[in-house]
Amino acid sequence: MHLALYLSDTGLHAGGWRHPEAQNNDPMQLQTWLTLVKKAEQAGFDFAFIADKLSIDDIYGNDIASTVQSRPGYARPEPMALLTALSLFTDRIGLGATVSTTYGEPFHTARTIATIDHFSAGRMGWNAVTSTNDGEARNFSRQQHLGHQARYQRAGEFIDAVHQLLASWQPGALVADQESGVYMDPEKVSYTDFHGEHFHIKGPLTVAASPQGRPVQILAGVSEDFKKVAARVAEVIFTVQPDMARAQQFYQQFKQEMAALGRPPQACKVLPGLMPIVGATQQEAEEKRRQLDELVNPLAGLSFMSASMNYDLSQHDENDIFPDIFDKISGSKGRFEYVISQARKEGKTLAEVAKAYAASASFKVIAGTPEQIASEMIAWVEAKACDGFVLMPADMPASLNNFAERVIPELQKRGAFRQGYQGTTLRDHLDLPLVTPR
Repeated sequence: MHLALYLSDTGLHAGGWRHPEAQNNDPMQLQTWLTLVKKAEQAGFDFAFIADKLSIDDIYGNDIASTVQSRPGYARPEPMALLTALSLFTDRIGLGATVSTTYGEPFHTARTIATIDHFSAGRMGWNAVTSTNDGEARNFSRQQHLGHQARYQRAGEFIDAVHQLLASWQPGALVADQESGVYMDPEKVSYTDFHGEHFHIKGPLTVAASPQGRPVQILAGVSEDFKKVAARVAEVIFTVQPDMARAQQFYQQFKQEMAALGRPPQACKVLPGLMPIVGATQQEAEEKRRQLDELVNPLAGLSFMSASMNYDLSQHDENDIFPDIFDKISGSKGRFEYVISQARKEGKTLAEVAKAYAASASFKVIAGTPEQIASEMIAWVEAKACDGFVLMPADMPASLNNFAERVIPELQKRGAFRQGYQGTTLRDHLDLPLVTPR
């Protein structure tokens, strides 16, 4: 199976930073991140990935107070700068980060990711996201976020433009022939001449062909608009699948959509998020999960959900049954269709759902022994529910250490995970072919 690490200084669980095992090291110190990435590299993870958001969540109550007091994660370094630094102090693990296709530009993105692919000797991947809310729009001189369908239309064109820019250099373009006076072979550098609805880019790129030919293309989501883009261009997708049956259905449909477009199923790895809570016994693991859940401030969930939905939940009484608001959401839609329908079916209040969402963000949670967790992970892969997982540690560094030191050896013992890296690039780790510019 393939394993990626969701790289967070505090962990995904909103109560994680308050747990007694949490260290809460300074996120603006490189060593904080390097310690975590090196642990993942020692364990043989395919890659470590850092998410990003272009604002502090302020949709709930139109204020940042509820967010900054209840949830860490905003005083963090810029992802591409961080990956550049991490690339210089790691050797084999892949490195991925988020890029907004709504508030970014293809030329700048292509130049940045190609540069990091060079610096890392071919270990770069990039997650193209559409961003989620009006708070981000206001930081880029707009008052309102683009609609869901429009964002994905722009995203598809953005990715195509980046890929074409990366293809504007052929391998071996650098000649540096002192005798002839030829520095670059003009036959191996070409204009891009990209013309779309959103972007018109002449090119060529100002960075030579990257070691992988093209950094690995990652996308995240579950919505129909997302799948239309992902089936065509994604090489890794992150999904939210809390149960195996839904994961199997998504996996089968997605692979069929890829095949319909002429892509082999193995050309994209489907990796749902997984939060493992490891204990010497199941009782110990369940107790830690209970402690973590009790430490969640309800405001963390309310502000997090509001920002993800791009809908202000403060206009509803948190003790009422979760409101029927799916048609009013203009942010992330795929994951909330299930969250809202389940909440209303089970008669849960807004506060109950918000607290649960802050604890897991609807990702799969397994609390148990290393053997139990390994068995469940293997069962998902063998049932064709996924190709592996994105590890979402609840707290840091304890949850990562527990998984790396106790679950990884169990997976290796059963032949379900690599004993060590066989290749040097991220494409090698993911069994993806080198992309040759034409």
